[in-house]
Amino acid sequence: MLTRRLALAAPALLASPALAWLPDRPIRLVIPFTPGGTNDIIGRLVADGMAQRLGQPIVIENRGGAGGMIGADIVAKAAPDGHTLLLGGSGSLVITSFVHRRLPYDPIRDFAPIGLMGSAANVIVVNPQVPASTLRELQAVARRAQPPLTYASPGVGSTGHAAGALLAQALEVEMIHVPYRGTGPVLTDLIAGRVQVFTNALAPMQPQVLAGQLRALAIAGRQRSTALPDVPTTIEAGFPSVQAATWFSLFATGGTPPERLRVLHAALNATMAEPEVRRRLTEGGVDIETSESPEAFWQFYLAERARWGEVIRRANIQAEG
Repeated sequence: MLTRRLALAAPALLASPALAWLPDRPIRLVIPFTPGGTNDIIGRLVADGMAQRLGQPIVIENRGGAGGMIGADIVAKAAPDGHTLLLGGSGSLVITSFVHRRLPYDPIRDFAPIGLMGSAANVIVVNPQVPASTLRELQAVARRAQPPLTYASPGVGSTGHAAGALLAQALEVEMIHVPYRGTGPVLTDLIAGRVQVFTNALAPMQPQVLAGQLRALAIAGRQRSTALPDVPTTIEAGFPSVQAATWFSLFATGGTPPERLRVLHAALNATMAEPEVRRRLTEGGVDIETSESPEAFWQFYLAERARWGEVIRRANIQAEG
């Protein structure tokens, strides 16, 4: 299981004779997105802390495109020696692998687990014209709606698309998917009332929620948001299956020796224990969440794949192109 307890003993683990391996040259961290986004910010922050502990610089390589597949493919085909890492996540490694018909790699065989860094739960919002302040009320409205309510996403096959499908399945209602090209256009039409429902990370919607232009119904995670403390979680609202957090993690190339994964995991968890790292990530809307071991993280990864795979199959979601 995953734990929020910090691995305070990680520096001692690095010094253990059983974990004597340390990298002998710079490490490459592939971030499968363009610079400036949340993944990039987290990756650079964590890379600095891990580099201090591993005694080698960690060089960031941004390789965005194809929903994360381009960057993931680089790591999948690298030498399995612990010197090439991937900043992977729920969207880039889990959802992308189900919505694309052809992948250039095997999402299980070609990657090895290091550990989780944190997660950011999505928030479910509606246009204020929708007469619902809770998920139960939204369920009732959706069951009566003719034509069906619409839910927006930043694009076909995106995390938002899968999260909207998950919501409709949990509420046991029909909602029509309306894809956009990015979050910005979604917010424009959502505020105007041209679509009714949206599930997405809070950060880009927070000003509109606080201004009353959008109504937040629930946090799709295990704990309430410090930014919206009065908004209940989906668990509190009675729909515990609606978990749609975006999580961030580290992987190595498949076949990397377990002892090297354990060293990298210890360096990661020690970095995540730093007060300044915790402060900066928390202020950015990321909840610190670490793994007890690479093996525990791998079980979490497999469980996420099973959960989202079922959602995507039921909704018949396929990426465009």
